[in-house]
Amino acid sequence: MNLMFSQNVLLYFAAVVFFGTYILIASEKIHKTAAALLGAMLMLLVVLPGPSHHGAPAGLQELAASFREQIEAYSSMDVFSRYSDFDVIFTLAGMMVLVNILATTGVFQYVAIKCAKVARGYPIRMMVLLVLATAFLSAFLDNVTTVLLVAPVTLVVAAEMRLSPLPFLMAETMASNIGGTATLIGDPPNLIIGSAAKFDFMAFLVNLTPVIVVILAIYSICLWAYYGKRMTVTAEQRARIMDMDEKAAIVDPVNLRRGGIIMLLTIAGFLLHGMVGLQPSVVAMCGATAALICCRVNVEQALEKIEWGTLFFFMGLFILVSGAQKAGLMGIFGKVLQFTDSWPVPVTLLAVMWLSAFAGAVMNNVSFTAAMAVIMGSFLQTSPNFQTPELQHLMWWALALSVCLGGNGTLVGAAANLAVAGLAEKGGSKVSFGTFLRYGLPVTVGSMVIASFYILGRYYYGV
Repeated sequence: MNLMFSQNVLLYFAAVVFFGTYILIASEKIHKTAAALLGAMLMLLVVLPGPSHHGAPAGLQELAASFREQIEAYSSMDVFSRYSDFDVIFTLAGMMVLVNILATTGVFQYVAIKCAKVARGYPIRMMVLLVLATAFLSAFLDNVTTVLLVAPVTLVVAAEMRLSPLPFLMAETMASNIGGTATLIGDPPNLIIGSAAKFDFMAFLVNLTPVIVVILAIYSICLWAYYGKRMTVTAEQRARIMDMDEKAAIVDPVNLRRGGIIMLLTIAGFLLHGMVGLQPSVVAMCGATAALICCRVNVEQALEKIEWGTLFFFMGLFILVSGAQKAGLMGIFGKVLQFTDSWPVPVTLLAVMWLSAFAGAVMNNVSFTAAMAVIMGSFLQTSPNFQTPELQHLMWWALALSVCLGGNGTLVGAAANLAVAGLAEKGGSKVSFGTFLRYGLPVTVGSMVIASFYILGRYYYGV
């Protein structure tokens, strides 16, 4: 009786901490990283036992004696190692180092100016090219870093053309979230899903990139149709754009060559890591290490530029979700999804997709995915409708599409949205929640419709 009471108390405590933390994150009353760490510390203090309190979990204790070393290794882990997904953490950290080194060369400003000149100063051409460039870069770089590098140049170009920068900035933000959906490292929710479902880089490339290319193409066409006749400039304004020197943006050609080669090798490593049995974090950290050694950089300054707030945010979320899982809260959520057992599989897929897109947009897609990945794992283990690997994989792909594309729904849906809003305000264009909603909601709904048809097509015509 006392044990049952204790478990119930832990469950209620975990529920209060879990939902309270998510409310704090969504409300932005305090910084999201501080909110996540607060929830994590409460879970560690009350719910999650440390190594000194128990040995390996029951499942590991039942393994054969040949696994004794692994069991002992698990038992000696500190709480942060045990309850955080450091594969995700170090993948992000490695890519941050590599991208920050490349950023100092001016290559991203070069790309933005080059797009404007290839468009010959015509606004709609420039918008579409910047959208495509942003989407491509976001597939391989951190979304926030991409928009922080491209957006300032966009502000300069828009000022030269005497146009409002807001349509350009919003289009680039949407493109960063769409393009990031295509690969394992393109958007943080994909890293979480890839770790939970054991998907490698190539799996994302094969299963998600084709539909993302379609969505991006349709989005570009819609931009052209809507803005084509709404933005006009004079010949003089276009001439100012053509006079800009993109080569002057390259301030460190030596580091560009070295860092560019290392980035290409790192991407090749991601393409092959599944076949050679390497974790994504190992590939990312190898690239970061090579860049720190081969490029002419101050190592301490390069490491200072890592987005430590983002990394601690992820760590806090992982511990928070682990506490909720330990207390039984995630299992309850998984059981709630069991009411879909009587539904046809396509209906379940669509329901999960659209609810996840909405929840990700409201709660922030990274926060939602950290919890939903655990819930989905529990649901797929028990649902009689998703017992084949093919259907389980299809559900994971549906979730990945919905949370990443849903990030375009609101201002707080993705970190890149808030980053661009901050830059726009500094440039004199305030982006309110309602303003972003007017731009983002149609894009989210349209992209989700296409993603839904893609998932249904995969189901009906061969998973």
